[in-house]
Amino acid sequence: MPDFQPKIVAFVCNWCTYAGADLTGTSRMKYSPQVSIIRFPCTGRIDFMLLLKAFASGADGIIVSGCHPNDCHYSSGNFHARRRWIIFRGLLDFLGIDVRRVQFSWVSAAEGAKWAQLVNETSERIRELGPFAGYQRLRGLGVG
Repeated sequence: MPDFQPKIVAFVCNWCTYAGADLTGTSRMKYSPQVSIIRFPCTGRIDFMLLLKAFASGADGIIVSGCHPNDCHYSSGNFHARRRWIIFRGLLDFLGIDVRRVQFSWVSAAEGAKWAQLVNETSERIRELGPFAGYQRLRGLGVG
């Protein structure tokens, strides 16, 4: 699908990844514009249902990104998010959603170039996977 432009939702930490994304913009680095950023106080506050609702609402891919381990503003929120990610992978498999549609990463406030690279790589991978077709199934399960 050469014309397919994926819709990607990024759930990011306010203290690290959001600041890194801001640095990307202020440094005028180019990256894929198909990403909508949703800022959270901490990745440890992101619930599974928000990710599933993003898919049910038409997202083709998701990025979850926060502070590096041992750098969390709230001490252990990123460790909590990592544990949830491990469980969430099993739920994705159970629901038949390709785990490659979700990118989990750490990006600090000083890593604007890393954010741009993460977004571009994720966008390209989702473009190769094609549009997410399971949104109606998720809505049928009461998600969204």
